[in-house]
Amino acid sequence: MILRPPKSAKFLVIRFSAFGDVVQTLSVPAALKAQYPEAEVHWITRKDMGPLLKNHPQIDRVWEFDRQAGLQGLLSLCFLMRREKFTHIYDAHNNMRSRVIAWILRPWGFLGLGPHFIRRSIRRWKRFLLFRFRINTFEMPFSGQRDLLEPLAPWGVAKNLPPAPQLFLSEESYFEASAILGEYQGAIALAPSAAHFLKRWPKEYFKDLIRLLPRQKFVLLGGPEDSFISDIYDVAPDRVLNLAGKCSLTTSAGVVALSSVLVTNDTWLLHAAEQLGHKAIALMGPAPFGFPSRPLTTVMEIDLPCRPCSKHGQGPCVNKEKFQQCLVDITPAQVAAQIKTSLDARA
Repeated sequence: MILRPPKSAKFLVIRFSAFGDVVQTLSVPAALKAQYPEAEVHWITRKDMGPLLKNHPQIDRVWEFDRQAGLQGLLSLCFLMRREKFTHIYDAHNNMRSRVIAWILRPWGFLGLGPHFIRRSIRRWKRFLLFRFRINTFEMPFSGQRDLLEPLAPWGVAKNLPPAPQLFLSEESYFEASAILGEYQGAIALAPSAAHFLKRWPKEYFKDLIRLLPRQKFVLLGGPEDSFISDIYDVAPDRVLNLAGKCSLTTSAGVVALSSVLVTNDTWLLHAAEQLGHKAIALMGPAPFGFPSRPLTTVMEIDLPCRPCSKHGQGPCVNKEKFQQCLVDITPAQVAAQIKTSLDARA
């Protein structure tokens, strides 16, 4: 039987990046407080991720690390955090920075002393078996959020997802999203980009999708580096709004919340929609570890023996018969039909 700590229990969650991983980890604070309702939950993250966390009602304090401060800045921040006397530390990142934090906050941890500590395993052996020998020993279906909750079982925390929303935007974010959308509020949101090319549904398919739904308005979301999105916009500039590179993180999430449905590659906006409790159509290709977790998301995928082929979709494509078949075989007509189903269900 797992005994709960006293009311003074204080948790630290460590997750610096990336956008999608941070958003998926947003389920952890609510899961912790479901088991320890009187506890305090802190989180350390990268400074540019901070706005995604600050309005979460189950996070009591956000510690922001500025990468420009370097190792000295990280050490200074760690010694400030030592004053908090954390009782539990969850390293949900498992990289060099997170290990430095653990070493400083629990210097006698190797003797079993100091705060209770869990480090999320990267599961290198399981990944090796999956990608090298096609032997899958992971729990199915894949679920990014479940994999972040599962390590907390020794503390009595359930791996069942807390209900959405788990991403909480400020009124200002919604106001900015509404202002930038104007008459496009309620349009279909499209997220054509992804961190790696192999996770992107073909650009021409997004164009065809817009053509197949001539009565619908669309909003395009992406980063300032996604110049290819302007080509998609050119298909129907009279009913497409290109917001690529024009929105902050939280404003982009607000745009998703104010859309009718999000059609997205495996990218952070998919997880934002899930944590907002918003409908999404996920076009899933080569990577398994950011897989959607909530029932409002419709997963579109092609079952192939070569899937998944890499942990993040960084490639190369290993399909010898058809390049990027896992996404190429999801047709614009199929996605258009799914959009119509989603819109009809909302009506």
